[in-house]
Amino acid sequence: MEILRVTGGTQLSGSVRIHGAKNSVLPIMAASLLVRGTTVIHNCPKLSDVQVTIRILEHLGCKVRREGSDVIIDAATLKRFDIPDGLMREMRSSVVFLGAILARCEKAEISSPGGCELGPRPINLHLEALAKFGANIRDEGGNLTCSVCDKLRSCEIHFPTPSVGATENTLLAASRCEGTTTIINPAREPEIADLAEFLGKLGAKISGVGSGVISVCGIPSAGASYIEHSIIPDRIVCATYMSAVAAAGGDAVLESVYPGHVAPITEALRQMGVDISLSDSSIRVVSRVHKGAFLKSAKPIETAPYPGFPTDAQAPLMAACLKAEGNTVFVENIFENRYRHCEELRRLGASIKTEGKTAIVSGVRKLKGASLQSTDLRGGASLVVAALSAAGVSNVSQLQHIDRGYESIERDLTQLGAKIVRENFSEG
Repeated sequence: MEILRVTGGTQLSGSVRIHGAKNSVLPIMAASLLVRGTTVIHNCPKLSDVQVTIRILEHLGCKVRREGSDVIIDAATLKRFDIPDGLMREMRSSVVFLGAILARCEKAEISSPGGCELGPRPINLHLEALAKFGANIRDEGGNLTCSVCDKLRSCEIHFPTPSVGATENTLLAASRCEGTTTIINPAREPEIADLAEFLGKLGAKISGVGSGVISVCGIPSAGASYIEHSIIPDRIVCATYMSAVAAAGGDAVLESVYPGHVAPITEALRQMGVDISLSDSSIRVVSRVHKGAFLKSAKPIETAPYPGFPTDAQAPLMAACLKAEGNTVFVENIFENRYRHCEELRRLGASIKTEGKTAIVSGVRKLKGASLQSTDLRGGASLVVAALSAAGVSNVSQLQHIDRGYESIERDLTQLGAKIVRENFSEG
């Protein structure tokens, strides 16, 4: 079993580069199926979820290779339209392949996706949207069979609530429709804009991204046969490392970032007494807790769709609040089971009360190292953040969760001076 052995009490300093966004690269890799030729994706992080996506593409018949931080995909050899249950279960966002395969092959067969157990995440919005394009969908025991009798047709889709995945599937399908598709109440996340930019290079004309209405004028034909695209920085990784510096103390610069994408995290940390300086592509974080000072509690933090506070940043920021003076209230409005990390944080000595959607963190003076187990991707990252501010050694296990979204978290934090190593561990 692999663990991260974290020795807390060391301030963080120096600089680290933020890698490409997990939540951006996965749908764009799926979108490469719409290119009847070669797609070169720059700034592609080395994540386990990316590796699963590569395996899906290879199963479908694509040729894929990695050269450093670039991934080259040749979709001209696509020969299948199905994804086996085993691959679908490894990654929640694999459902985005439904829209891509359907747009390319006019038929698709997948099963219900897997991923972190964060509560019910039904894909009904995805299926209802694709049905409006003219897709016939059968669900038999969790196996989805989709087909188009004639061709996908443009339409108007109104989401009752913003959904990132459903918006992505809708954009993929709309990009191959003749005429104009209107998407009302779409998700507004930066990753949606990144996908739209990629589809624009394919030939689709997309406007209104980031607003309440997106218009897509698609291209029924193949479009471009060669596309290069660079993935935006990962705002959740950025938020995690900002929280780590805040918790451990120090003076660090995060490079290759889009500061506007993490504005809610910046605001919360400033309320807590952290000094943050912004440039066009970097963020400097200065926290003086290593000099005996304590962070202050933040105003109530409620997760919400972008541009609100991101649910994925809730756990890392909570870890930075564990020793803050006073009480910090968190309200989780996106997922039901997003407080599973709280029990593990209590092992360090944290004082956290949870009830329904609400968690109240009462700051303590001291945290002590403990054996911790990752419960999900962002919850696992929060354990690392908390361990950096705890006295003594913490062992964090179940790293397969963390590796889904962080390219060697121990390498990045070591670069900032943290005492953290990945090693094999045997309880015997």
